[in-house]
Amino acid sequence: MKWKKFTIQTTTAAEDFISEKLSEIGIEGIEIEDKVELTANDTKGMFIDVLPDLGPDDGEALVSFYLDDTYDVPKTLAAVKMALEEVASFVNAGSCEITASETEDKDWMNNWKQYFKPFTVDHILIKPTWETLSDKKDDDIVIEIDPGTAFGSGSHETTKLCISQLKKYIKKDTELLDVGTGSGILSIIGLKLGAHHAMATDIDPNAIRATNENFAINGVSEQAEVQQVNILDKEEADSFYEKNNGKKYDVIVANILADVIIPLSGIVTPLLKDDGVFITSGIINTMEEAVKEAMLANNFEILEINHMKDWVSITAKPKR
Repeated sequence: MKWKKFTIQTTTAAEDFISEKLSEIGIEGIEIEDKVELTANDTKGMFIDVLPDLGPDDGEALVSFYLDDTYDVPKTLAAVKMALEEVASFVNAGSCEITASETEDKDWMNNWKQYFKPFTVDHILIKPTWETLSDKKDDDIVIEIDPGTAFGSGSHETTKLCISQLKKYIKKDTELLDVGTGSGILSIIGLKLGAHHAMATDIDPNAIRATNENFAINGVSEQAEVQQVNILDKEEADSFYEKNNGKKYDVIVANILADVIIPLSGIVTPLLKDDGVFITSGIINTMEEAVKEAMLANNFEILEINHMKDWVSITAKPKR
C-alpha cells in the first residue's frame, strides 16, 4: 500500500497544538521534526550514546501526517487547513504551507533482518533464528537469537567486546548477572561457556519477552531467569536484592551506555563477590576517561581496557 504524506511547515511553538488538532480530526501517525535538544528524560529509555548534531534550534518545525485510501483526502485536508488557521490565531505557526508526497508501506519491523547474518566470535557462532547454517564446525558453540524489538543481535562491537571478556572470566560455577540484557545474548553465551546460572535484568518489557524466548530457543531456561528491574533506581535495586536473598555474583556484565555505567559503578559493588569482576561496554571512546574516573572513584581496580573501532570495554574488580 502507498500512503500519501503531507508535511506542514510550522514552528516549534505551534507543533504540539497542530499535533493535537490533527489527532482530533482523526489522523494517526503524526511525525514531528525540529532541532529542539532532547532532555535527559527524553533519552532515558533510548539505546543511543551519541545523538546527531542538528545544529542550533532555529524555531522551525515540520509536522507530517499520513493518509491511506480509507481517508477522504480533500475533506481531510480542508479540515487540516481550518485547524491550522485556528492555531495561527493564538500562536506563531509559521507559513503553515503543506507539501504532499507519497511513501510506500513497508514492513519496517522486519526489514532489518536482511542485515543480520550468522557471524562468529572465535568459536562462538551467533545466528538469527530464521537462518540456516552450512559451515558449522564441530567445536562451535551455536547461539540462536531473535532480538524482536529488543536491542542485542550480538553483531555490534560492544557485544563482541563483552563476549571476549566473558570467555576469560566465566568458569563452571560462575553466577552471572547481566544488567540491561536486551535480547539475553550475553546471558546465553555465559551459560554456553559454562556458567552455573544467569540472572538477566532489563527495564524494557520487550527485552524481558525476547530474553525469555531466546532462553527457550537455546535450551537454557532452567539455568537462567530474567527480571524487569531498573538497578539504578534505589528502591527497585533494594527490592531486587531482597527478592534474591542478597545473592552476590561472580561476574556482572553491563553492555549499556557510558551514561548508565557511570552511576552503575557506584551501585553494583554490593552485588559482586569479593573476587568478582565487572565487565562493561557500550562506551563510546570519547567517554572512556569519564567511565574510568567513575570506576576509580567507586573503589574499583581496573583490570583491562579493550577497544574495537570507536568502542571501549572496561573490566574491573572491587578493591577489598
